[in-house]
Amino acid sequence: MASGGPPFTLGVESHDGLAALVRAIRAEEDGKDLRKDLAKNMRDALKPGAAQAKSSIMAMVSTGRQAQPALRSAIARKIRPEVKLGGRWSGARVKAFKTKNVRGFPNAPKRTNRASGWRHPVYGNRDNWAHQRGKIEWFDRAFRGREGIYKQAVEQAMEDMARRIASRAG
Repeated sequence: MASGGPPFTLGVESHDGLAALVRAIRAEEDGKDLRKDLAKNMRDALKPGAAQAKSSIMAMVSTGRQAQPALRSAIARKIRPEVKLGGRWSGARVKAFKTKNVRGFPNAPKRTNRASGWRHPVYGNRDNWAHQRGKIEWFDRAFRGREGIYKQAVEQAMEDMARRIASRAG
């Protein structure tokens, strides 16, 4: 499990079982469909974690007037489970993607999570800068103590697929 820094994620990293399962899926005649099913099941296993992270950022206090686009909801929209099977990295994770085109603040998920906060110029005055802090560790706290539950759910999806492939051979 990893958090902070680019990419801003929390997930189940690649291991030998997943690589072996992906190889077995490729060997099947309908491997493409099996692969899609596995990825969907692994994403579904992580959806509760993504929902918890979205809830956590939406609970961040807003001290400013209503500005468009809304920062918290923009960050929440960019949080989703991601699954990659094969390639340089294989695994499942919940990721907070960059918020492009939101107030010129693409690193909003990362910056609002860290204790040191972020600096930005005061609107209409380039010489003055403001320092802001978000909800410290909102992403990390959403998963704290539940990492094992999500890892087990992803591994269960992998086991189910392995059983499905094994039942065809036997």
